[in-house]
Amino acid sequence: MRRKGSPWTGMATVLTKETIDHITSARMIVLELLIVITAIGAVFAAIGVMRTVTTEDPFLFLRLLTVAREPFPSFVSFLGFVVPIVAIALGFDAINAEYSRRTLSRILSQPIYRDALLVGKFLAALLTLSLTFVALWLLITGLGLITLGVPPSGEEVGRGLMFLLATIGYAGVWLAIAMMFSALFRAPATSAMASLALWLLFAVFWSIVAGLISQIGATPEDLVFGPTQQQVELEQWVTRLSPNTLYGEVTLAMLNPATRAFTMPTDAAVFDRIVLGQPLPFDQSVLLVWPQFTGLLAGVLILFTVVYLLFQRQEIRA
Repeated sequence: MRRKGSPWTGMATVLTKETIDHITSARMIVLELLIVITAIGAVFAAIGVMRTVTTEDPFLFLRLLTVAREPFPSFVSFLGFVVPIVAIALGFDAINAEYSRRTLSRILSQPIYRDALLVGKFLAALLTLSLTFVALWLLITGLGLITLGVPPSGEEVGRGLMFLLATIGYAGVWLAIAMMFSALFRAPATSAMASLALWLLFAVFWSIVAGLISQIGATPEDLVFGPTQQQVELEQWVTRLSPNTLYGEVTLAMLNPATRAFTMPTDAAVFDRIVLGQPLPFDQSVLLVWPQFTGLLAGVLILFTVVYLLFQRQEIRA
């Protein structure tokens, strides 16, 4: 007999328990320590380079996030690498671990529906990631205030917040991917390897795949005179199927206000006017990357819908 009550009954309980488990787990503590240590190193390396930069730079705080110095990468490059790893670490065993421990049927025998359990687990992991990145962003801002001696402008704060939201959305995409594989495979090791393999594909090989797809049907003249406009647009469209590309473009526009376009014009006059022009206002930069930003959010919703459908169709035995 179907239990009475809302299908979201118990979601708050699951959310609270899973969040506490994530925050206090040894896995998350180790990851947080690595993130903080590496981020502090990247910021202090950037400060060493920026000592020659005048404080009249209107985007001094943004330079703090984008300047790199060997052997440390820039803070943005570091986040682009570590965000998927942390999200996968929180989501690869979110579902199949309950099967492995034989606790799923016991949990669902309580007044908790599948909907509440799945949504609670996803929101708990996303909340943990959000708290981690907000704390990291505040830490970097505090270090900048102490070392640079000047406060960030209102536009820098706005751009930093948009960058933070894009980072959380980027983490949400990889969290949903990890949970999708957790619902597909019963072995946590298999779901972790599948998630990492997909991340490696998007991070390293996707640009090659996009280039190969754009060359399908190319004529010998195209190989001599270069790709056509249609091939360039197709390659760009395929490249943007990767969450890494969407996040990279949002980051570029938010932290580099001089970014006015993501395509390289062939006409020199157009290049000078579009690419080398004055920095865009904050609202124009947001409009420039709004499709990429909404693409990340749409990716989270679509992937979580897939996870929801997979989990609802699975058989649960005592």
